[in-house]
Amino acid sequence: MTEELKDLKAQFLANMENSLFDKGYEAICGVDEVGRGPLAGPVVAAAVIMPKGLVIDGLNDSKKLTPLRREKIFEEIARLELPCAIGILDNEDIDKINILQASLMAMRKAVATLVKKPEIILVDGSYTIPKLTQPQYAIEGGDALCKSIAAASVIAKVTRDKIMDKYQALYPSFSFAKHKGYPTPDHLAELKEHGPTDIHRKTFKPVAEIINQYALF
Repeated sequence: MTEELKDLKAQFLANMENSLFDKGYEAICGVDEVGRGPLAGPVVAAAVIMPKGLVIDGLNDSKKLTPLRREKIFEEIARLELPCAIGILDNEDIDKINILQASLMAMRKAVATLVKKPEIILVDGSYTIPKLTQPQYAIEGGDALCKSIAAASVIAKVTRDKIMDKYQALYPSFSFAKHKGYPTPDHLAELKEHGPTDIHRKTFKPVAEIINQYALF
């Protein structure tokens, strides 16, 4: 794909929400998930419906925001009482069906739990959500292009971070409040020293390697 075509595609995707509003759609739902990469904890998805014309100051892809800014946007979405729902699958579910399928299932649970039925769904990433009847668009980098997906990314990220903060108290040997279960050097060192906890994903390679080492003794 030439650079010109890439630019045209980016412009099209960036304007997709407004184009859908202009076509008469009102309940446009953005969906995103957080937690595909960690070695521990759940995958969390969120679905958010944002009305036409709503502007939330500082809203962006959650990865580009500070924790404080994410918290403020999270609180603003709650204050506005936007249609919003969460889907969560824990580490045991992830080990059973793999992380991709768990992510899609979490997103489907989030959409199904919405109090308002969406007319159309915009999904961050390369995959649409199975077993939904509404029209869908999968948008790579959608959390930086579509407001509703950005809102969903913030809700999912803040929710998952809060879950991992609680796990910190349950597993004080692990710095879950700091690394959130991602495979940082600190987390890998903790895993090597203490072994996996009940919330570790046993099918993920670094965890599986530790389990195999323990099995040798």
